[in-house]
Amino acid sequence: MLKTYSTKASDIKRQWHIVDASDKVLGRLATQIAGWLMGKHKPIFCRHLDIGDFVVVINAEKIRVTGNKAQQKLYYRHSGYPGGLKSISLEKMMQTQPERVIEHAVKGMLPHNRLEAKMMKRLRVCVGDTHPYQGQIKATSPEGKEG
Repeated sequence: MLKTYSTKASDIKRQWHIVDASDKVLGRLATQIAGWLMGKHKPIFCRHLDIGDFVVVINAEKIRVTGNKAQQKLYYRHSGYPGGLKSISLEKMMQTQPERVIEHAVKGMLPHNRLEAKMMKRLRVCVGDTHPYQGQIKATSPEGKEG
C-alpha cells in the first residue's frame, strides 16, 4: 500500500546560500531568495512548515533596477500621527540603507502568515563583499560561489 509522505521537523536540514547581488535585477533576485527562504527548491517542501534555508546577500549596494524605478519607486511609512505619511525614493534609499531595499522586496514575495517572520530572520543582507557568516557556510550554493 502506498502512503503519503508527510514532512516532519526532524527531516528539515538547513543550508546556507551566499548570493552576490552585483549587477543583478532587484525583482529577479528577490524571487530567487524568497524561494530559498520558503524551501521551494527542496523535494520535501510543504506550505505549512518552515523548511527553508539561510541566505546571505553580499554587495547589496550594487543591485540594479530597470526602467525609471530609481527615481519613481517610493517607499512609504507612517508615524501614526495625523499627516505623518513619509516617503523616500528608491534612489535615496540605496544611498542610505541599501540592505532595506532587498529586505523589503523579499518580504513582499513571502507568504503573509505566521511563518513570514521566521523566514525573514534567516535572510542576512550585507553591504560590501564581506560578511560575518563565513563559519556557517559549508556547502556550495546553487550560484556556484563557495562560502
